[in-house]
Amino acid sequence: MSGRPISRLKAFAYRFQVECRMFAVFLILGAVLSVSSSHFLSLGNIANLMDQSVVTGIVAIGQTFVILVAGIDLSVGALTGISAVILGLAMTSAGLPIPMAIFGSLICGALLGLINGLLVTFGRIAPFIVTLGMMSIGRSLAYIVSNGNSISSLPESFAVFGSADMSGIPANFIFVVALFVVAWSYLSYTKGGRTIYAIGSNIEAARASGLKVSYYMTFAYVLSGALSAVGGVMLSSRLMSIDPVAGTGLELDAIAAVVIGGASLFGGRGSMIGTFLGVLIMVMIRNALNLLNVGPYWQGSAIGAIIIIAVLAERFASTRLSRKR
Repeated sequence: MSGRPISRLKAFAYRFQVECRMFAVFLILGAVLSVSSSHFLSLGNIANLMDQSVVTGIVAIGQTFVILVAGIDLSVGALTGISAVILGLAMTSAGLPIPMAIFGSLICGALLGLINGLLVTFGRIAPFIVTLGMMSIGRSLAYIVSNGNSISSLPESFAVFGSADMSGIPANFIFVVALFVVAWSYLSYTKGGRTIYAIGSNIEAARASGLKVSYYMTFAYVLSGALSAVGGVMLSSRLMSIDPVAGTGLELDAIAAVVIGGASLFGGRGSMIGTFLGVLIMVMIRNALNLLNVGPYWQGSAIGAIIIIAVLAERFASTRLSRKR
């Protein structure tokens, strides 16, 4: 009887070994930062950490889907920017109600994501090239549509998306956690989720098995585009101002969070739990760099180095796993 709980614990640890490692890193990093800075564990800073994780977390969910099918989406930051501009103009110039403006923003992000997906699946163009081009197009459109100007004078009621809280916890953070739960449930318990993992593991085998490869690959990019728009909504609500450069560098943070969370850039391996921990670790690192007065010019170097180290660690772990098998 006593052996069963132990065996179950071992099975759990083996199944979620990457997530367990990331959770250990999260705890160690938190302990180190709490010693390094007396402000780290303050209630204000913890609320700030939650708030900062919202946009990156939302976009990272979509990026996880794309990476699981062995793709990459470099356009998420630009799609966040153009979707936010569409949102702002819909609320100000067009005078549309907030729900309709948000819906229009989501449609914009999803349509641009659909273009990405169709070019990758049916155009057979490398995801890197397609999304790199869309990144330039999206950023250019944001400048064109906004005439290069920031959009302010947003409705005061719009601020509720970025400022509301529930028992001291930012409501937008609770919303992000709910999104992660939904995405995790989809990947874990639905046919679509299993298909996405199968495509990333071996796309030719997935096709031979009769799976809807093109549909689910396109779906991943559409979801990524739509969630980029959701990120734009949350960012705009928090700042109550929209700039055409909104979302710049967001693709780097999203990819870093997914890779740090244990996902393979070759597809087929990764989880929403890992991505969520990766987002928290990323936000903690950026917060620590600010608290330790590290210059903003050095922060990009730090994040880039973290991505490289995470990929090297993932490659090393993959090699060890294949040898054991």
